[in-house]
Amino acid sequence: MKYLLDTDHISFLQRRSSLEFSRLTLRMSQHPITDFVLSVISFHEQVIGAHTFINRAQNNTDMARGYALLLETLNGFANAPVLPFDSQAIAIFDEMRKQKVRVATMDLRVAAIAISNNLVLLTRNTGDFSKVPNLIIEDWTV
Repeated sequence: MKYLLDTDHISFLQRRSSLEFSRLTLRMSQHPITDFVLSVISFHEQVIGAHTFINRAQNNTDMARGYALLLETLNGFANAPVLPFDSQAIAIFDEMRKQKVRVATMDLRVAAIAISNNLVLLTRNTGDFSKVPNLIIEDWTV
């Protein structure tokens, strides 16, 4: 394992279209699939997104689409290695909070998982993640 995919990179892979998807899959194809992992935080974020979509559904078509998104998320994460927010990541997260690293909570959790596992974080959110000490980031969609 060498790379942790942030939620935004996962979303491009799920949509299976766009220039960003093409760039990302081209770069990923140069590595064994075993070099890539996901985090339970990204799973949480995607479940929240599907939940919100379902709750805002105005009709049965939207409701069905929301549940399809939820099922797609479940299947995608079930078929991939998913790293936990474990005691080592929590310790790093707590230390960054003490240092007053000004990054959104979910992003800081993702960063802590990447750092605790010595992984490069693949993300488009370079502005925020660049504030995290000892985190290596790359954007493979550009």
